[in-house]
Amino acid sequence: MELGKGRAWRGLGVALLLAACPKNPEDTVDPKVRADGHYVAGQAAYLKGDFAEAHKQLDEAKKLNPADPRLNAAFGELLLSEGKLEEARGAFEAAAAADPKRGTTWSRLGSLYSLKGERAKAKDALDKALGLNPKDFNAHEVLAELFAKQGDAAQASEHWLLAAEFAPKQGQGELVLKAVALLKKQPADAGVVDVLERAIAKGVDAAEVYTELGDQLAARKQLAEAEAQYVKAAKVDPKDPTLWEIVGELQVAQGRDADAEKSFQASLAVENRGVVHVALARLCQRKKDDVCLKAELDKALETASGSESREVTELASLLASVGRKADALALYKTVASEPDSAKDVRVQLETATLAKELKDADALTQACARVSALEPGRKCPR
Repeated sequence: MELGKGRAWRGLGVALLLAACPKNPEDTVDPKVRADGHYVAGQAAYLKGDFAEAHKQLDEAKKLNPADPRLNAAFGELLLSEGKLEEARGAFEAAAAADPKRGTTWSRLGSLYSLKGERAKAKDALDKALGLNPKDFNAHEVLAELFAKQGDAAQASEHWLLAAEFAPKQGQGELVLKAVALLKKQPADAGVVDVLERAIAKGVDAAEVYTELGDQLAARKQLAEAEAQYVKAAKVDPKDPTLWEIVGELQVAQGRDADAEKSFQASLAVENRGVVHVALARLCQRKKDDVCLKAELDKALETASGSESREVTELASLLASVGRKADALALYKTVASEPDSAKDVRVQLETATLAKELKDADALTQACARVSALEPGRKCPR
């Protein structure tokens, strides 16, 4: 009997022990550790764009560890991505109160305040962001926009330059061009070239920046300097055939036909375009090489797409120069009424001149009417 009683007690002990064991293994894990798991899962879902799952995971993290200072900022980023700006603002304000040393929180608040037109609050938040992280390109960009709205082009361009310096490579050029666009609206010589050169000196290596600087220098008749910038642009963006074409045109303007030919060939290596064959044909004309001229003219006619007004007018001009005036006029008439060319006085005058020579009264009348509309009083061949 005693032995039986012992077995009974042992059975009861096992039963009590089993009853005391948690049904869910997670119950034995520190809630803060479990909260961390949900936080990480929420961030992963956010990065994947699964916002519903991100909310679910972050809500669980908040239940388990409501004092986690990271949560308000995480909710803020999530709400901002969902376009819920007012809710995001509240979350970031709570995040700033809980952790005022997180620069990104102030940067986000600065942007949100700016969107609402609260400029003083925006500037204060952005100053705090940059005080904590001077390389926050987002904060510099929003601050630039604030200064631009206030009419302070100098400060705006400075912050756009700083934004470009610290931004990822693919966005640098666009930021510099924002500064340039603002400065172009200011009085003449407002420092556009200086801003572009400083951006390049700061390490901005963007084709659009080199191209803009090339344009500016070419307009100042600094052709060699402009050429150098376009060469840089062509090396940064090797898939754009127009860049080597422009290099070639600048070399032609400097009397360097041999270099220009190489540049035009480099453009053709990217894309076989009729307008570049026209440029090569003109080099052949300058050399008085009729065989070369005919070959390039034939290639120009074969490869011309007809979709670009400049290509058509250049080809028409070349045809007229080799005596194929009827063909040239046919092209001019096709393109003269197109939106791009209808406002181009040079094209209309060339059309009118050729139409008069070939006695095409209708084409002459139409071209001269466009010239009169564009520049009243401008003489047109009648």
